[in-house]
Amino acid sequence: MKQVNTSSQQDKQKEQIKERMDIIKHKLIIISGKGGVGKSTVAVNLAYSLLFQNREVGILDVDIHGPSLAKMLGIENFRLGASQENSVEPVVVTPHLKAVTIASLLESRDTPVIWRGPLKMKLIAQFLGNVNWGNLDYLIIDSPPGTGDEPLSVAQLIPDMDGVIIVTTPQDVALLDSRKSVGFAKTLKVPVIGIIENMSGLICPHCGGKIDLFKTGGGEKTAKDFEVPFLGRIPIEPSIVNSTDEGKPFVQAYRETETAKLMDRIAMKIMERIKNKNQK
Repeated sequence: MKQVNTSSQQDKQKEQIKERMDIIKHKLIIISGKGGVGKSTVAVNLAYSLLFQNREVGILDVDIHGPSLAKMLGIENFRLGASQENSVEPVVVTPHLKAVTIASLLESRDTPVIWRGPLKMKLIAQFLGNVNWGNLDYLIIDSPPGTGDEPLSVAQLIPDMDGVIIVTTPQDVALLDSRKSVGFAKTLKVPVIGIIENMSGLICPHCGGKIDLFKTGGGEKTAKDFEVPFLGRIPIEPSIVNSTDEGKPFVQAYRETETAKLMDRIAMKIMERIKNKNQK
């Protein structure tokens, strides 16, 4: 009898997730093969670039052990709200942008989450099925590095996901792991929307010149090798670091810079890629 009840609960949860996800037009997961490539920074700024295209956007942080979106979005002191029928209200970052992160549930920013895989999958399922996301144009899901529990859970819980966006840096170590990310997506039959090469050169704050600290072009080569789209390069810029630490997304705080415009163009490529994919 217990197994029947458990199965019934799982079926109900799947129905809840489907119901929530069905009214969201596009679902994207941002992944990386390794840490330290700026994946969360890309996720936050992509969400804002889509927001500036008059889209309704949600951003979900499924990095359970090292959530960083609350800091980047300036919502560290915000908490998720409760509503009727056992639903959870996301944090409203700005009009037309909602966010959910485990950081909004923890007692303090120093509280560690010491969980095994099943608990993480259960929380991710609740974030997808119990949160009142509403009618969104895009749900951006930021995952931890690697191809483990969290991105796997998302891929299994949202079978009609539009695709994955892979973030890498140009050096060989990061590219080796990004190739595994492509393999992860293809194994699970999730479309690869494209690869973004982050930290692709340093823009000198004094002369405006570019210095290739971590090489350049590796992300584009990986995209060609696996026959997936290359979405663009984002340089290292000190203002990105400063704005992230201040909880002000770069494309909002430095709207007129060339790097912000680069990020906007990447967002436009993603939108076009999804449109073309859905028309096939």
